[in-house]
Amino acid sequence: MIALAIAAAVILYLIFVYNGLVKARQVKEEAWSGIDVQLKRRADLIPNLIETVKGYAAHEKGTLEEIVELRNRAQAVPSGDVAGRAAAEGMLSQALGKVFALAEAYPDLKANQNFAELQQSLEDIEDEVQMSRRYYNGAARDLNVKVESFPSNLVAGPFGFTKAAYFEITNEADRAVPVVKF
Repeated sequence: MIALAIAAAVILYLIFVYNGLVKARQVKEEAWSGIDVQLKRRADLIPNLIETVKGYAAHEKGTLEEIVELRNRAQAVPSGDVAGRAAAEGMLSQALGKVFALAEAYPDLKANQNFAELQQSLEDIEDEVQMSRRYYNGAARDLNVKVESFPSNLVAGPFGFTKAAYFEITNEADRAVPVVKF
């Protein structure tokens, strides 16, 4: 009877340890899924944000370059060519009207705000990736402790539970702060 009780206790303990290992493995896999989601979000969002800001900056750059070009043309018209000068100044005025309209539509210099928003979005995404990495590494640590600790290691080995790799940056170039150029 005592042997049967001991055997039942051992079996229940093995079931308890096995279920703990399964739970730890599932938490680790769920944590990896979180990293995967954040990395996908970053991969999708960063190019879109950069292209949006580049498009906006290119529009402003084009308008400003147009104004400089038209100003240079207006100054290059000989002083005696009234019609030529009037035409050049009229085009310059029209281009300046675009800038005034742009300034009215974006009185707080939206170009600077777009760059600030890009920077903030990049920081937010990096924070989310970092948080997901920490969560995953914590889940991996918990699984690894169970896989290596006695007596759960006696159950882990025969049932194929293995240590999880930590999500670490191994390439030193990846540790450098990313440079975003426009």
